[in-house]
Amino acid sequence: MSVGIWTFAFDERPVGEVAEAAQEIEELGFDSIWFGEYRGREAFTQAGLLLAATKRLTVATGIARFSERTPLAAAAAGRTLAEAHPDRFVLGLGGHLPGDRPLRRITEYLDGMDAADLSVPRAPHRRVLAALGPRMLELAAERTDGAHPYLVPPEHTAIAREALGPKGFLAVEQTVVLDPDPAAARQAAREFVAGYVGLAAHHRANLRRLGFTDDDLTEVSDRLVTAIVAFGGEQAVHDRIRAQLDAGADHVCVQVLGEGLPRAKWRVLAELV
Repeated sequence: MSVGIWTFAFDERPVGEVAEAAQEIEELGFDSIWFGEYRGREAFTQAGLLLAATKRLTVATGIARFSERTPLAAAAAGRTLAEAHPDRFVLGLGGHLPGDRPLRRITEYLDGMDAADLSVPRAPHRRVLAALGPRMLELAAERTDGAHPYLVPPEHTAIAREALGPKGFLAVEQTVVLDPDPAAARQAAREFVAGYVGLAAHHRANLRRLGFTDDDLTEVSDRLVTAIVAFGGEQAVHDRIRAQLDAGADHVCVQVLGEGLPRAKWRVLAELV
């Protein structure tokens, strides 16, 4: 299995603790670290800290928000990290703004990155989009190395694989709950899903495309929760990761829900995969 760790938790912790956690993730045998960017550390700076703290891990922005920097700044930062840490940096790019037309905006942004007149060497690195819908997946296939879908079941992974073709890189985020208490695990999963369907129109639209109803979204139904989050024991978590890979993912980046840095749960996950 090609499995990495996905987390929002780094922003809440001191840099030294983040470095220690990254080193442990590497020692546990995971392939990569993916992290989000939202009102915390700047994505490329954070990537540099993680790359410097580790030796072999791939570090990926999941995602760097295009609204936070110019195309030239993103291109320069990506090239710099890729030159300093060959074959270890993935630039995941995306983001949404209220009233935005994301397909047009991201297309223009990619144009700006590709046209950036920089003296920094063109160090090779993967560039992927946070693509969900058919048009964004098509853009990812045409203009980048692949896609990084978030909050999706294996059924979406199969759709994304078909859209990207056999050579497109598909790194899928999969949220899991490693809690032996079934009721607590289900509640944690429901709260997680509710946070996204309540606030993110693009996630609601994607879930509707997958056949979920307005009732599923409003009630945060058991059907919806179990489709998005893997819980119900260690075997269920293992099987969901396997299902994502079987559906066409090249890599699964696993977000383990928990307070703070869930290092003990990452250790359990390492035993599973």
